[in-house]
Amino acid sequence: MKLCYCDESGTGDEPIAVMVGVVVDAQRMHVTKQDWQMLLEKLSRIVERPIPELHTRDFYAGKDAWRALRGDQRSAIIDETFDWLKDRKHKVVFVSVEKSKFYESQKAGQLKPEVSTLWRFMGLHLLLCIQKHHQSIVKNKGHTILIFDNEERERVRFTDLVANPPTWTDSYYAKRKKRERLDQIVDVPYFADSTEVHLLQVADFIAFFLRKHAEIKAGYKDEKYEDEATKLDGWLKTVAQFCMPSSVNYPAKGRCECSDLFFRHSPECLRKLGS
Repeated sequence: MKLCYCDESGTGDEPIAVMVGVVVDAQRMHVTKQDWQMLLEKLSRIVERPIPELHTRDFYAGKDAWRALRGDQRSAIIDETFDWLKDRKHKVVFVSVEKSKFYESQKAGQLKPEVSTLWRFMGLHLLLCIQKHHQSIVKNKGHTILIFDNEERERVRFTDLVANPPTWTDSYYAKRKKRERLDQIVDVPYFADSTEVHLLQVADFIAFFLRKHAEIKAGYKDEKYEDEATKLDGWLKTVAQFCMPSSVNYPAKGRCECSDLFFRHSPECLRKLGS
């Protein structure tokens, strides 16, 4: 059995949005959970106040509790965290949206009703990526349960979407006639509080850096400190080592109409990132 912990970054006024899923074997989940708790405890000792949840946006900017840490100290913690993630050997899948493209299509009425909101657009794409990748694994020992960070506005609609997937998504994973739709997904998705489910914080951590990298590469944002782009490039090279192949989320060729829909709305700089 696998569990996929999902969170997103950039659903506010940012130009790019990213959703990440961290796929963990149920048997090894407790180790990663304990290690992340140890990281939070370590950070709590450093800043001398309880840190129940790592809000990556505030940590990276050195806001609130993180004012006590110099930039080089925060950078070292980020290095250490990405190396730790690489050593865990969990797979990561991500999807992304260049929001100007999405809202242009939304305004023109060119989007399917099932993906007419940004969150659902990313959520369904992530789901299809999991299905596509896991159905191809030889001797797959179990299917996947998805856990998302709380999203009250989308919970009901998305749950119904997973329970009754539209036929136009079949081509994304080349569904066979005798197979049920989304047969790699166990039940409907679950929603939880990231303060209590630490692996959602891991997904948030990765999503944040994918978004920051894309915003600078695509020319939406300038570097906030010297060599920021170089730093982000280094971290993204580590992320690429544990990402699913780019043929899962953004195939370069042979795309069906469904996969091309997600491809066309993604930032070009993230399409080739994958192990």
